[in-house]
Amino acid sequence: MTSMYNRIAGQSVERLAALSDGIFAVAMTLLVLDLRVPAMDSIHSEHDLWRALVALSPRLVPYVMSFLTLGIFWVGQQTQLNHLTRSDRSLSWIHILFLFWVSITPFTTTLLAEFIAYRLALVVYWLNIALLGWTLYLSWICATSLGLVKPDLQGEHAIAIKRRIVVAQSLYALGALLCVFNTYWSIGFIVAIQLFYAVAPRIVSRERS
Repeated sequence: MTSMYNRIAGQSVERLAALSDGIFAVAMTLLVLDLRVPAMDSIHSEHDLWRALVALSPRLVPYVMSFLTLGIFWVGQQTQLNHLTRSDRSLSWIHILFLFWVSITPFTTTLLAEFIAYRLALVVYWLNIALLGWTLYLSWICATSLGLVKPDLQGEHAIAIKRRIVVAQSLYALGALLCVFNTYWSIGFIVAIQLFYAVAPRIVSRERS
């Protein structure tokens, strides 16, 4: 009876996409709550306001970084879901695990913002990104091995999806290693990776057209 249930459970790609959209939306919204407007009683001039805004930069940078991170992973997950004929119980739970890592991103972002100069905070943040990436990789391996991918998807495209995740995660790992020297180097490198993945494909496509 249980085996029969497992065969029919979690097959809706549309419901999985809807759940994902909701959790991504909440997580991306929660990120901004860590940015607090300067207290009015401490601002008495334009100069005071400017200094207060500059003091927000250690929180603003992790916010931008995490917003880009979630945007990139949302696109990555939607790319996979768009190429599935259906889901199944195992694949649905892998994506739910992926969404768990999405949901804790606001926490790791706040941790990094509070302790931006500490290597441990950067490593915890990177671990969050790594778990997002490798869970997404596992979901694609599961989908292809179970034959859940649309038959019109070309083999080179399926390989490209895996390669993109592996290359991105390798670059993120390199960025994390830079914290041995300085956490700000790590953060700058990670932001550069994110900007590349978010902006570079558009630039390349315009040049080709």
